Amino acid sequence: MPVTEKIESLQNPRVKLWIKLHKPRDRRKTGRILIEGLREISMALTHGIEIENLIISSTGLQLLNEPAIQKLIPTVECIEVSDVVFSKITYREQSDGLLVVARPLYLKLEDLKLSTNPILVILESVEKPGNLGAILRTADAANADAMIICDPATDIYNPNVIRSSLGCIFSMPLVACTSSEAFEWIKTHNIKSFAATLNASSWYHQADMTGPSAIVMGAEAGGLSDFWLKNAACRIKIPMLGKVDSLNVSTSTAIILFEALRQRGFGMAL
Repeated sequence: MPVTEKIESLQNPRVKLWIKLHKPRDRRKTGRILIEGLREISMALTHGIEIENLIISSTGLQLLNEPAIQKLIPTVECIEVSDVVFSKITYREQSDGLLVVARPLYLKLEDLKLSTNPILVILESVEKPGNLGAILRTADAANADAMIICDPATDIYNPNVIRSSLGCIFSMPLVACTSSEAFEWIKTHNIKSFAATLNASSWYHQADMTGPSAIVMGAEAGGLSDFWLKNAACRIKIPMLGKVDSLNVSTSTAIILFEALRQRGFGMAL
């Protein structure tokens, strides 16, 4: 392996720079993110994310023969670090010893390419990185055309988003914008919006989502804003038969999204 540098000190300037990438402010300032783990790195590579550095601990040396890493090694700077340094750089407690520094993609609405009968997920002010990551996995499983994050309350490249999405953040077309921008865009593309809210009068399974559709979900705490409740074409709800009055937003998204797929015959994929 063509290691260009071996770092054992926490005082190394590069180590200090990588640690700063835990903070959204520094990710935005530098235009860099950290991607941990073989699976997530492989997804990033497959979907055109530009990788600059491969950082390896003693544990990661065991994975150097993996096809994705073999493909990556000739094209980037490879740096071996001590286990102490690696644990300081990484965000999660359990790691397979591989980490990369990469340049993320930031798509705009006009970059999105839609199918002939698109289905989208729109999230407004989602707060918890774990929920965003879980919804990305659901959108990927449903083969949604894209996800739109309106007025995000969390950094879309938070390490916990990358981890909880299992790298789907790199495979799923993702745009961050304002709610008004998203609404005007879907209206221009004749996409019907379905806003999930406890106060809706229609059940989710009674709504016709066989045509171009956008499922609009709100924040964990307060739900959707008045903007979406007022402007969405249809307001829908999930029956709540127990003692609590709501579900986790990632669970709710999965229920409604796969109902839309059921109505479409699951794309004749089964």
